[in-house]
Amino acid sequence: MLARVSVKYRKSVFSMTEKRGQGQIYGTVKVGDRGQVVIPAQARKELYIKPGDLLLVMTGRNRRGLTLVKADAMRELAEKIMQGLEVTPEAPEKHTTRGS
Repeated sequence: MLARVSVKYRKSVFSMTEKRGQGQIYGTVKVGDRGQVVIPAQARKELYIKPGDLLLVMTGRNRRGLTLVKADAMRELAEKIMQGLEVTPEAPEKHTTRGS
């Protein structure tokens, strides 16, 4: 299913189409005086974000936007990576020489 979204940015209106299942646009939010934003209710519900959850705030290479990731999800990913890097020491190979 395709969704069509119009976005107003600095007096210009951009229109974009996004294929569902490959990302989601939840709307726009306004930054308050203290730098706070409210995450839209639908996003909180679908992503299981609850009061008190820690979110990691990141930006991409182009520094044009922010990404919020639940800290627990990032921790789980880091743990899986570290587990993949763990190497168990192997028993030393026994070398035999002739005549032994």
